[in-house]
Amino acid sequence: MTTPIEDYAVLSNCRSAALVSRAGSVDWLCLPRYDSGSMFGALLGDDSHGSWSLRPADPDARSTRRYDDDTFVLVTRWETATGVAEVVDWMPIDEGVEALARRVVGVSGRVDFVSELRLRFDYARAVPWVQQVGSADEHAILAVAGPDAVVVRGPRLIAVDTAHRGRWTTSPGESVDSVLSWGPSWESAPAAVDVDATLERTRRWWAAWAERVQSAGSHAQLVTRSLMVLRALTHSETGGIVAAATTSLPEAFGGSRNWDYRYVWLRDAALTLSAYIDHGYLEAAHRWRDWLLRAIAGDPADVQIMYGVAGERDLPEREVDSLPGYGGASPVRIGNGAVDQYQADVIGEVMVALEAARDAGVEETRFSWALQRALLDQLAQWVDRPDLGIWEMRGDPHFFTHSRAMVWAAFDRGIRAVDERGLDGEVDTWRALRDRVRADIDARGVHEGGWFTQHFDTDEVDASLLVLPQVGFCAYDDPRMLATVARMEETLMPDGWLLRYRTTGVDGLTGDEHPFLACSFWLVGQYAHSGRRDDAVALMQRLTAVANDLGLLSEEYDPTEKRQAGNTPQALSHLALVGAADALDATAPASSPRP
Repeated sequence: MTTPIEDYAVLSNCRSAALVSRAGSVDWLCLPRYDSGSMFGALLGDDSHGSWSLRPADPDARSTRRYDDDTFVLVTRWETATGVAEVVDWMPIDEGVEALARRVVGVSGRVDFVSELRLRFDYARAVPWVQQVGSADEHAILAVAGPDAVVVRGPRLIAVDTAHRGRWTTSPGESVDSVLSWGPSWESAPAAVDVDATLERTRRWWAAWAERVQSAGSHAQLVTRSLMVLRALTHSETGGIVAAATTSLPEAFGGSRNWDYRYVWLRDAALTLSAYIDHGYLEAAHRWRDWLLRAIAGDPADVQIMYGVAGERDLPEREVDSLPGYGGASPVRIGNGAVDQYQADVIGEVMVALEAARDAGVEETRFSWALQRALLDQLAQWVDRPDLGIWEMRGDPHFFTHSRAMVWAAFDRGIRAVDERGLDGEVDTWRALRDRVRADIDARGVHEGGWFTQHFDTDEVDASLLVLPQVGFCAYDDPRMLATVARMEETLMPDGWLLRYRTTGVDGLTGDEHPFLACSFWLVGQYAHSGRRDDAVALMQRLTAVANDLGLLSEEYDPTEKRQAGNTPQALSHLALVGAADALDATAPASSPRP
């Protein structure tokens, strides 16, 4: 039976991530980076595609779980007929250590545990050669295939068919550690780690990071966890911010809308930067700006909408038939064909985020402002070019209204940088283009019924239009905006959850999808800022209720089956949650108690 997406916890060392099921199985792990080939791929298949189960032998054992305060150290408590024990899972935060650690701690009575390991490298295309390499004092196995080598130290594991299995009994106060360490196959086997020390360092690191969250507000626990998810998806060495930890979790169960999100979208990363800045993490602005300078170095005409974690440009999309897909949803895709798309909104998101950094006190350098000027100069050449929109349509290009509004925002931020910050630039040209784009939207992007349209050739609406007041294109209570929301409620909310758009062929894809969580969070902010506070509060309560028991959100939600859908944890969902919470706090009545 396929494990529900919401049953997964995430672990992270800020270089990669693992998914651990409620049943104690690590079903997804790519080392050493988020976008490396999987060594545990059961998430997109079954145990035979790689997994590591660690749980009581008792099939009736009951589990509860939590993160150890504000960390990504996962504690799963198991209760059996014979006793109670806890499993502590974490990915050591230490630099140069690519590992996954699992500690079993006896609480009361005696509990029989079974560890079952199936390593399958390169998206289950490589079954490794495995040998015992331990000693009388330390049991260990070494698994090698192609460029990958893994050492697993801990209780003795014996080969059983295509798995390695260990079994032992845990008593009160006793700890049993298992550590999987990755390294290149051509180097010496990865060294053992000091388990106690790395657990303490990992706990302290995450707790210290979380303590610095500012202005968490009335939804402090969810906002803090969401910001921590964003940090878990930010590579500690390169500064690249991936959109999610997974690939090919379906937007519709059993369907083919399955995409690889383990890359850095300029849009999502820019929005993450804004959230970081709003909550006190100014150093993130410096690091991401440095990443941006490296990634898009060269001719601005070659700017892409997305890059690899270190700024790689070549991300070809291909199908991997070694993994059958989550619940049979195929194909499984590696890479993302959207890398070659033109999406006119992206430069706008970058300019808005970098203005937020300036406003927060991050000084421009000669190179950072030169980058922004070059982007605006390039955008001036593309100003009349249709695009494929924020949702990466795979049909024909259009003049998407959201994209046009972000083009307006890009020039607007450039103008403000010159007028308010004394920077240099082609301000007269930018002002003329900004005003022309606004006039274009006013004339062609508004239906006779009074609402903004998805693009200039349709009367449909699109949830991305909720961004227009967020970037200052119009007021939240602009009559056109209110009419747009009313039209969304009429056509995009059949179950009370907001769809991105109606899949009527404009996206060039078959099949359907579920409501996109970020869009409903955007609607919370729109309600809050336009005088519909009761609606905003009610929708926020419904949305936060679909986060799993650890506060994690995927990309979409199926309101019929009441389950999460799409890649997880999804940066954009958590970003939008933070924005919605901030909007509710900003619009709270003066008489309301402040956090």
